[in-house]
Amino acid sequence: MKHTTKAGEKSTVKITFKFDAEEWKTAQTQAYVKTRGRFSVNGFRKGKAPKNVIEHAYGKGVFYEDALNILFSENYGKVIEKNEKKFTVVGDPDVSVEALDDEGVTLVAVVPVKPEVKISSYKGIKIKQFAYTVKDEEVQAELDRVLDRNARKVEATDRVAQNGDIVNIDFSGSVDGVKFDGGEAEGFDLTLGSGQFIPGFEDQVVGMAIGETKDVNVTFPENYQAENLKGKPAVFSVKLNGIQAKELPELTDEFIKDATGSESVEAYKAKAKERLQAQADKRSNDATENSILEAISANTEVEIPQAMIDREIDSLVQKFEYQLMYQGLKLQDYLEFLKTTMADFRKNYEEQAKKNVTSQLIISQLIKEENIEATEEEVDAKIAEQAKAVEKETEEYKKGMDPRQFDYIRSDIIITKLFDMLKANNEMVVEEE
Repeated sequence: MKHTTKAGEKSTVKITFKFDAEEWKTAQTQAYVKTRGRFSVNGFRKGKAPKNVIEHAYGKGVFYEDALNILFSENYGKVIEKNEKKFTVVGDPDVSVEALDDEGVTLVAVVPVKPEVKISSYKGIKIKQFAYTVKDEEVQAELDRVLDRNARKVEATDRVAQNGDIVNIDFSGSVDGVKFDGGEAEGFDLTLGSGQFIPGFEDQVVGMAIGETKDVNVTFPENYQAENLKGKPAVFSVKLNGIQAKELPELTDEFIKDATGSESVEAYKAKAKERLQAQADKRSNDATENSILEAISANTEVEIPQAMIDREIDSLVQKFEYQLMYQGLKLQDYLEFLKTTMADFRKNYEEQAKKNVTSQLIISQLIKEENIEATEEEVDAKIAEQAKAVEKETEEYKKGMDPRQFDYIRSDIIITKLFDMLKANNEMVVEEE
């Protein structure tokens, strides 16, 4: 077998395989041995007819398809391995037959490959740097949530519904006088002010008395998930069955100690602020890194093969499917509720997938250009840090580690070094939020 490779359009490589007459003949014999059990020929037990007899009965090309598959499967991997320094395959090949006769066969495989990334500039750029600072209101909100979780529910029978109440309602919705799927329920508990229902619904329930029935007029948002309801005005007939008010506990040091383990209200607030700031710092870092990549993307030329985009869409869809599973839902049921197809659902991820793949390619290219590596000392230090966090000896912790954990730690160190370098070599303009 002989082969040639040639760069193609849109980050592909064209591989041409040429097999001589002897190789083609051998492949057909292999195909015969592999598939002869499928064929029945008069005068022979099934699977016992000679090759030429089967060809006479079913046609000369009866073994061609299997023979071609044998030739390709036996040689494709070898060719890819031989050319691994020239290109990296990122998807399945598109295979066709260019020539076929008794003298041999020529196969052509068009293969999507990791694209060339041309970055014109990645230093000396003015880039937005994010800095999120925890506000006192956020700490207070944490404290309010502790009180809310420990609140008692008491029946409120002598007044109308107020924001913050848990109301029990029956409702039935219609658009243009026609009821729609999912727009009807009985005995539904709704916390007013939670934003659980579409805008305007909860506000109109405020002020209703127990036993009262009322038409609530709303308009579905333009970005509502159900296509047939987007932007449509709707009327909900709502009956208020009951009202429960939340009775918050008194905020004391003793209460906080029982509820959270903190010694005092001030101690809890300090811990909450520290935890929130750690989360804010991570958001700041993530937003800054995205900002850096967006700025560099503007100076980048890359032709991404569709195979890489499709693979990233697969990952994004799978991630969303896992999120649904945690809520006890199935993706197919979700699609049916939205009245959409998987193909249309995947299209929603197209732009995000392109952006993600571009960022990944930029990161990979810059690591290569800057020759950034993780030393064994750095990896060991990170492992020791993780071991300490779970109160284990480093060597004991190491023994329980999966090989992929080592790879992840090494990769994390390298990427951290990369962004530290980019922050140091660009004009980072801090924007506090």
